[in-house]
Amino acid sequence: MTGVAVVGCGTISDQYLQTLSGASDVAVVFCADLDVPRAAAVAEKYSVPKHGTVAEALASPDVSLVVNLTIPAAHVEVTTAAIAAGKHVWSEKPLAMTPDAAAELVQLAADAGLRLGCAPDTVLGPGLQNAYTLAGSGLIGTPMTALALMQGPGPDQWHPDPEFLFSTGAGPLFDMGPYYLTALSLLFGPVTSVAATGLQARATRVIGAGPRAGTEFPVEVPTYVSALLSYAGGAAATIVLSFDSPASHQPLIEVAGTEATMALPDPNRFDGDVRVKRTGDKDWTVYPAEAGDGKRGLGVLDMVRSIRSGVPHRCSGELALHVVDTMTAIAESAQTGSFVPVRTTFS
Repeated sequence: MTGVAVVGCGTISDQYLQTLSGASDVAVVFCADLDVPRAAAVAEKYSVPKHGTVAEALASPDVSLVVNLTIPAAHVEVTTAAIAAGKHVWSEKPLAMTPDAAAELVQLAADAGLRLGCAPDTVLGPGLQNAYTLAGSGLIGTPMTALALMQGPGPDQWHPDPEFLFSTGAGPLFDMGPYYLTALSLLFGPVTSVAATGLQARATRVIGAGPRAGTEFPVEVPTYVSALLSYAGGAAATIVLSFDSPASHQPLIEVAGTEATMALPDPNRFDGDVRVKRTGDKDWTVYPAEAGDGKRGLGVLDMVRSIRSGVPHRCSGELALHVVDTMTAIAESAQTGSFVPVRTTFS
């Protein structure tokens, strides 16, 4: 049984705790948060025996793995402290705010002989795994290009505390980009260069739901980003990420191969069908995913079981570092108007 501490008891912690609490080989033994009463409430809800501060969680001898669900600006500090305390770490995305900081975390974990994993783990769900299996079987020929689209009015419409999603290290690029960029990289391989543009529709937003509805807050990052990506294997992709559209559009990743086009499931979900269409076909052929219980926390379970089996876990720190490097290059390109290289890679 692996003892887990959940650090950061905000909105996303519910989904993780639902998954981890139902696993037979994992025991959530500690909930920690800067807001200790909030940690206490979450611990009570999920029958977690201990709650308290982050320092108390890291000092707990029955914790061997920390699930870092803090806001992006705190990811590096919490992950660094957890590694220093001898704990394996699973982090919510992004792994860090900069490639240098992410690379330092990867090295710290390696030097300490500890595992470092990072969201999104949606790529482990039956929906995207079905897509990778079908693509690997040669069903669409050689995957060559992709179009990815995420467009809607933004999380200020529904999130009770959305400020951090519009601050440095977030926005549609760093908040939603990891889902799309990770899904594409596991299909095409490492990104080598990017070109991008970015816009900000409004300097301020208003919270639309929850007890603080009506509160205005500043926007610090572009809320629309469009990028062209070149991959090491010769493939290319176009990605659009926007919090600026009054109309929400169905999330899209469409991959064109030499023999057929494949529409992948929503990369922010674990389920979903794969659709394939060949030239001249009237209709799409639907390939349903196998039934599965994919939810946030699946990557934690994969890492725990990989540690036990002595094999690499799939949502690795190296992959997360590459995604951070890619997003940073996109942000730089949007500012400079030039192509920017992506220097990291992953296995």
